Amino acid sequence: MTQNEIHTLVEKQRSYFYSKRTLDVNSRINALKKLKTCIQNHENEIARALAADLGKSNFESYMCETGLVLSEISYMLKHIRSFSREKRVHTPLAQFHSRSFTKPGPYGVVLIMSPWNYPFLLSLDPLVDALAAGNTVILKPSAYSPNTGAVISELIKECFSSEAVAVVTGGRTENTSLLNEHFDYIFFTGSQAVGKEVMKKASEHLTPLTLELGGKSPCIIDTSADLKLAARRVVFGKYLNCGQTCVAPDYICCHSSVKDAFIEEVKKQIPLQFGSQPLDNPDYGKIINSKHFQRISGLIDSSKTVFGGHTDADALRIEPTVMDNVTYNDPIMQEEIFGPVMPVLTYDSLDDLIHQINTLPHPLALYFFSRNKTAAHRVMSQCQFGGGCINDTIIHLATSEMPFGGFGESGMGGYHGKEGFRTFSHYKSIVDKKTWLDLPMRYQPYKSLNSKLIHFFLK
Repeated sequence: MTQNEIHTLVEKQRSYFYSKRTLDVNSRINALKKLKTCIQNHENEIARALAADLGKSNFESYMCETGLVLSEISYMLKHIRSFSREKRVHTPLAQFHSRSFTKPGPYGVVLIMSPWNYPFLLSLDPLVDALAAGNTVILKPSAYSPNTGAVISELIKECFSSEAVAVVTGGRTENTSLLNEHFDYIFFTGSQAVGKEVMKKASEHLTPLTLELGGKSPCIIDTSADLKLAARRVVFGKYLNCGQTCVAPDYICCHSSVKDAFIEEVKKQIPLQFGSQPLDNPDYGKIINSKHFQRISGLIDSSKTVFGGHTDADALRIEPTVMDNVTYNDPIMQEEIFGPVMPVLTYDSLDDLIHQINTLPHPLALYFFSRNKTAAHRVMSQCQFGGGCINDTIIHLATSEMPFGGFGESGMGGYHGKEGFRTFSHYKSIVDKKTWLDLPMRYQPYKSLNSKLIHFFLK
């Protein structure tokens, strides 16, 4: 799409929004129902596209992408009327006699820019929330997952007119053209580097935005942890989607007294979950492209590799890999891995570890494995991060009842469920003042009696 075509599309959506057709809650409900039916009718095409882009199995595609989108739609259909209502709030005595309330309303024309690692989920989930709130949407899938982007484009065309929802495909040229337009809200999921550019462009129009970024998410294993269960759940979370998950445990901080035992459990779990030859496992998946394959392969230090490490450049596959004796100065600790390589570091003092984590850029997620509730409370209270789990990984993002989002360098804002509706809504604060009474005390000339009454009402 050219800059002029994109500009025309934005203006068409703005005109459609000003026609007030998105304000009717019944229309929003019908739109979500239509989208849900369309997704269900095209589950096979979605699965094939995800397999082509990322090598995902049908089971993983539904569990981690399609099923979660359908769950979000079901949640919104159940709650949208409640979310859309005015909410009455307490009115102070000084505003007698009035009714005070907040009224949610859509922002208008929204831009959603999605990444390649969960291309269906991270495109459709925010779309569902934006539509539930009454916005029009221009959706920009990643060029790195072209097959899924093509399926999304066809689904949207089947469900909506371009004035309501449109998909813009392409690469950097289209991204730049979109960001040069004036949107009413921008929702971006991707890298920190690109997130900075999105925020810079948004600032030119003072456009509010949500940034869902990444970072190096730590996973802490303390002395009281159930090591077998911890290894099982860490292996699941770390190597899901070949490690290409924004909330995957990026690195392991294991207490020095249990580090060797934990690594032995991990070595047992990897074959149990992925087979003795993961590179030949059709359900294991692949790295998105050669660029990322080379980057991840370059982070593997063979002198510190204690498990895995083999690669297949033709198939873009990297074995689940474990590196031991890693330090914070190693190259693998200088960037988000976003691949199936698990560096293991050690600690001796939990207080020192908490301090260390807080000196680093704030991660999107943090995981803590322990039977010690006091220690868990300390970590969850004192560390700064977006969200996380105690004695598990990843699953905190799979519920619509909790917001999902980053903190500091890992992002700003959140979504899912009610928080998703709130993200794409502006809440107007309104006082409905009655006309049958007008207290004179606020008007000049001020009198001593008025001063006493003001002190009475406002203290």
